[in-house]
Amino acid sequence: MITFLHGKLSEALPTQVVVDVNGVGYEALIPLSSFDKLPQPGGEVKLLTHLVVREDAHVLYGFMTAAERELFRLLINSVSGIGPKTALNILSGMNAVTFRGAVANGDVKSLSQISGVGKKTAERIVVELRDKMGASGAWEASSAQRALSPDDQKINDATLALMALGFKQAEAHDVVRAAQAVLGPQASVEQLVRACLKKGA
Repeated sequence: MITFLHGKLSEALPTQVVVDVNGVGYEALIPLSSFDKLPQPGGEVKLLTHLVVREDAHVLYGFMTAAERELFRLLINSVSGIGPKTALNILSGMNAVTFRGAVANGDVKSLSQISGVGKKTAERIVVELRDKMGASGAWEASSAQRALSPDDQKINDATLALMALGFKQAEAHDVVRAAQAVLGPQASVEQLVRACLKKGA
């Protein structure tokens, strides 16, 4: 399995790139969300990848962030009827945070406006991914719409971490605020989460 490419960006189009890794050019298909984050051709790039092996081809898909690759894998592995091409369309049509929020909120209308995703596919995405994304997706999406101060960002990140561990949103937010009051504003996200887990143990 090729997990990433690290080299020189040789060619860049909105849908694909060629990365020169020690004289070997690797072609990878990318979503628009990754294209926006690429350096200029000739610059150094690290592309996270996912290899899809078919009978007639080995196709490499590339992503600039772990969140994009994670979402791509979640779509192709968890939603029946969604292949790599549709998954790339979804990532090109909506960023990962907005997508998670749309799924968590059951926003079929927004999802069905993405190219290649009809109403039935959008409904299937919501049904099959809602439990996997849950409340943390909605929380993350609403937080992304607000400009957060560094302290609020720490509280937000710690709250998301606790929600991923099974805490309810309101409960997670309250215990993180309480932990920050005790530890002070300089406490890191990791320290806040540890303090909350000790308290809840």
